[in-house]
Amino acid sequence: MKELVDALNEDLAREYQAIIAYTVYSNVLKGAQWMNIADELKKHAAEELQHALIIADQIDYLGGMPTATPKPVKVSEKPEEMIRFDLDNETETIRNYRRRVKQAEAIGHYALAEQLRTIISQEQEHQHDLATALGIDVPDVFCEGA
Repeated sequence: MKELVDALNEDLAREYQAIIAYTVYSNVLKGAQWMNIADELKKHAAEELQHALIIADQIDYLGGMPTATPKPVKVSEKPEEMIRFDLDNETETIRNYRRRVKQAEAIGHYALAEQLRTIISQEQEHQHDLATALGIDVPDVFCEGA
């Protein structure tokens, strides 16, 4: 159980990171070509907050203490780099949550697994939005060992 709680706290720290990054990036992206994604990032930030609340609730339910520390937020002067940072983060987040689903199911926490699947679905939408903004294909999120 402790391993799952620790992993969920890592996920929670990544959700905090995403909230901060999306909030900052949505306000500093300038120019007509970035207007649509900047608006989308504001929506992503709100969705990431909902994910953080769900994960924190589950950590508490499992007897842990939710972290209050975000992972470091990367910043850049270049819009493409900011979007790439977000895309890389979303890709890693999806991989991690897929692992978490398997961990939750392995110990019989099926409700947590279902909540994580819902979060994965939203994270995949974020990933698609970011890849589209960069004009690239959505990265593969194959999860080794999961």
